[in-house]
Amino acid sequence: MFDFLKKWTPIPHRHRSTPTKVVAGRNYDNSTGTGPTTSIAPEPTAMSGQDIFQPIAKDPIPANIKSRGDHPVKANHIENYSGPISTNKFYANFFLGNQNSYTFTHPYSLGWAKGDKNASSYGMSISHVEPSQRADGEPNNSIPGNPIRYYINPVGIKSIIISASELKDSTTLSVSKPKAFSAETILRPKAGATESITFPLVQGMGFITGIYNNLQPAIQSAVLFRKLEPAGSPQGGIFKYKITLEDDKNWLLYVIPENGSDPKMKLENNKLISGPTGFKGVIQVAKNPSSSEGEGIYDKSAGSYATNVKITGSVSGDAKGTYKLAFQKAGKGGSLVMYALPHLVESFDDATKNTVKNMKLSTTTKGMATACVGDSWTMVESNLPLSMDFSPWKAGAGSQSTLSEAVKNTIKSIAGNELSQDMGPQTNLNSMYFSGKGLNKFAGAIYTISELVGDKGLAAGPLNGLKAAFARFVENKQQIPLVYDTVWKGVVSSGTYQSGDIGLDFGNTLYNDHHFHYGYFILSAAIIGKLDPAWLDANKAYVNMLVRDSGNSVDNDELFPFSRAFDWFQGHSWAKGLFESSDGKDQESTSEDTMYAYAIKMWGKTTGDKSMEARGNLMLGILARSLNNYFLMKSDNVNQPKNFIGNKVTGIMFENKIDHTTYFGANLEYIQAIHMLPLLPNSAYTRSAEFVKEEWDAMFASGAAAPAEKVTGGWKGVLYANLALIDPEASWKYFAQPNLDLSTIDGGASRIWYLAYAAGLGGGPR
Repeated sequence: MFDFLKKWTPIPHRHRSTPTKVVAGRNYDNSTGTGPTTSIAPEPTAMSGQDIFQPIAKDPIPANIKSRGDHPVKANHIENYSGPISTNKFYANFFLGNQNSYTFTHPYSLGWAKGDKNASSYGMSISHVEPSQRADGEPNNSIPGNPIRYYINPVGIKSIIISASELKDSTTLSVSKPKAFSAETILRPKAGATESITFPLVQGMGFITGIYNNLQPAIQSAVLFRKLEPAGSPQGGIFKYKITLEDDKNWLLYVIPENGSDPKMKLENNKLISGPTGFKGVIQVAKNPSSSEGEGIYDKSAGSYATNVKITGSVSGDAKGTYKLAFQKAGKGGSLVMYALPHLVESFDDATKNTVKNMKLSTTTKGMATACVGDSWTMVESNLPLSMDFSPWKAGAGSQSTLSEAVKNTIKSIAGNELSQDMGPQTNLNSMYFSGKGLNKFAGAIYTISELVGDKGLAAGPLNGLKAAFARFVENKQQIPLVYDTVWKGVVSSGTYQSGDIGLDFGNTLYNDHHFHYGYFILSAAIIGKLDPAWLDANKAYVNMLVRDSGNSVDNDELFPFSRAFDWFQGHSWAKGLFESSDGKDQESTSEDTMYAYAIKMWGKTTGDKSMEARGNLMLGILARSLNNYFLMKSDNVNQPKNFIGNKVTGIMFENKIDHTTYFGANLEYIQAIHMLPLLPNSAYTRSAEFVKEEWDAMFASGAAAPAEKVTGGWKGVLYANLALIDPEASWKYFAQPNLDLSTIDGGASRIWYLAYAAGLGGGPR
C-alpha cells in the first residue's frame, strides 16, 4: 500500500484557508553595530569528553548539483554580510516580506513600529505580554477536560518604543551579523545615512539596548506614559529613570551617554520622552516585575549587553552531555542579565544555579523565563542514549536486538509483500520529503530482515534495490533535482525555481523542513552504510552535505550556516524558513525533529564521526527535556496554560501562539500522531510511557475521544505502532493479525519494522 494518505482538503486553521494535502507528515503555511565596547566574554574553552562541535568533512558541493544565485527570496534587507545566513532563526521577520512582523526574543517581543498611528513612530517597538492578556480559543468538548483549542498572545502592544526624532517615513531597517543566536537591526533616518540606532538582538536578553549614533532619543509609548521619575546613577556615567505606564506596569530606562553628560530625559507628553540632540551612547529599557529587588538586579548590570553567543558542548562515556552558552558582551556594566527558559533552568549545573535570581517574566509560549546574572550558562543532560542503535530501544533495558524464533517466522511470513515492491515509484517522487520517507521505509524493513531476523539472503536483493534508489539522488537525477543556493547558502529543491510555487514540497526551496526532509535520507544512509560499509566511501560526501545544510556543526563553514534548524536556546528545531510570519517561526512534528537528531547520531555512528554521534546523542537528551516541558503535556505540566494541557500535544507551536491543529486537517489522529511518526528506537526515549498512557487513555482507547479502532487509513497504523510504547502485546496483535487491512500501514512505514518494534518492546510470542 503506497498512498501517504494523500487527498485534498481545506485547512481548518484560524488564519488560513489555503487547500493543502492531508499526509502523514508535513504541510506549511505560505503566508506571509557598533557601540562602546569595554569587555568581551572570552571564547569558551573545550569541555572534557567528546567535543560535539567538530567540523563535518568540508567537501565541495558535488559537481552535479548546480549553483544558482537567483533565489526567489532576495536578501534585500541584510547589509555587509557575505557568509551563510541563518534562515530559520528568531529574527528573520526583520528581513523578510514587508518587515512588519515581530521577533520574539523571550521574554520580549520586538517589532519595527514603521509609522504606527497610535505612537506616530518609526522606532523599535518593545512588548511584553502577561498571561492574562492572551486570547483563548473555543473549548474542544470532545476531549476530556474540554481544553481550549488554541491560545495566542496579542501582537503590537507597543509598551515602549526606542526611537529618535529624526526617524520618519524615510526610515530604513536593515539586519547585520545574522548568526544562530543573534543579529543586529539598524534603523537609519534614510538609506545610507551615517546616523543610526543599532539594536543587538540576542535570545534571552534582559535589556533591549539601542546604540545611538548622532540622533535625538525619542522614547515613545502607545500604552501611554503615566510617570517618568529620575532615579539617580546606579553606576558612574549611567543615568536611571523609572517609567510607569497606564497599564500599571513598571519599566526601567538607563541612559549611558558617550560623553558622560546628564541626558536630562524629559517627559514631553504621555506618548514621548525626549533626550538631547546629536546623542551618542546607549539607551536600555527593561520591564521590572519585582519592585526594588528587580531594580537592584538591573542596576548592577545596566550598561552591559549581549552581542552574540558562543556554544560549546561535550559528551562523556558515562552518558552525560554538557553544553555551555557563553555570552559575548559589550558596554560598561557588570555581568549580564539574561532570561533562561524553564528547560534550561532545570538542567543548570551547580555554578549556573548560583546565577539564578528571584525574578521571572512570562514568555509567549514556554512558561516563565528566569532572570540570571552571569556571562555564561552551563547545562547538563544525563542518561543519554549512547548505546541506542537501529534495534528497538526500551527505557531501562536498552536496545533489543534479539527476537524469538516465532517472531522471526511471523515477520518472514509477511516480508515478501513489502520487500518485493518496486522501490522506484515509491522513492523517486516530486518531493524530497516523501522520497525520503520511502527510502527510510525500505531501509528499516531491510535492516529488520538482515539483522534482527537474521536472513541476510532475503535482504540482499532489496538492499541492492535500495542502493540503486538512493544513487538516483546522489547523482541528482530525481524528478526535481537539488541546487546550491548561493544567496542564502544551502542545498534546496529546484522546484520553486521551475514553477514559481513557493509552497512546492512544503517550501523546501525556501528552507522549510530541511531537517525533516534530509533527516530521512541521512537515516536511510546510516542503515545502508551499516549493512554495507563499502558503500560509504562513494556516498559519504553527499550525505554529509545534507547534514551540513540542515544541522551544521560549526559557524565558519563558507557553504552552510551553523545549525539551521535546531535552536540550542529553545531546545528544539524550527521548521519554518524564509516565510514572513506574524506569529514567528513554528514547528509541528516533534517526532520528526527527534528523528533528525537520531539520524545525526546514527550517521555519525556508522561513519565513525564521533563528534556527530555525540551531538546527536546530546540533541536527543535536550529534546527529551524540552518536548516534555512544552509540547508533550502530561497532566502535571506547569509551562502551558491549565486550560490547554488536556490536548496532550500542542499541535503547532509558534513563537507567539499554540494551535491544537495541523496544517493538513483537524482530526485528532492527525494532530496527535504527527508527534508520533516515525516510530523509531528514539521514540521511547523522548515519548515517556507516562505521557503516552495519558494521551492514549484520553484520545485513542476504546470509548475515548477518537478510538484507534475506528480510525481509518495509515494514521491507524501509526497509532498502533505508538501503542507499543505502553502495550507492546496489543500492538503486536494488531500488526500480526492474518487479515490486516494493509491500507492502515502508512506508505512511509513498514509492517516488517512495526512487528519487530512491538516484539522488541515485549510483544509477540516468546
